[in-house]
Amino acid sequence: VQLQASGGGLVQAGGSLRLSCAASGRIFSNNGMGWFRQAPGKEREFVAGISYNGASTLYSDSVKGRFTIARDNAKNTVFLQMNSLKAEDAAVYYCAASRTSYAQTTARVYTYWGQGTQVTVSS
Repeated sequence: VQLQASGGGLVQAGGSLRLSCAASGRIFSNNGMGWFRQAPGKEREFVAGISYNGASTLYSDSVKGRFTIARDNAKNTVFLQMNSLKAEDAAVYYCAASRTSYAQTTARVYTYWGQGTQVTVSS
């Protein structure tokens, strides 16, 4: 089981990025998925989560209205569209697969983690 995150990079404040996370193995279509991030010197924090069928999504207050999580089960891929990026959004972003089917905010329910992709926002 592997999760491969991509799409990070350098963007100016106010710009957009789209992260992707490709899943291989037996997981994905029955699993809730999530995105987390960790900035230097800070703890990992929840960003967004999506249920197994995409019907339910959750967002942290800091990204609500700016970020959108979506999934394509046919392609075993989850996306994070990030708009109106701010300097405080800069971090390493990780995708994760939950052991449940639901959108959840708690890191401990996520069993599998990708390697992370760096997002840098210049002001």
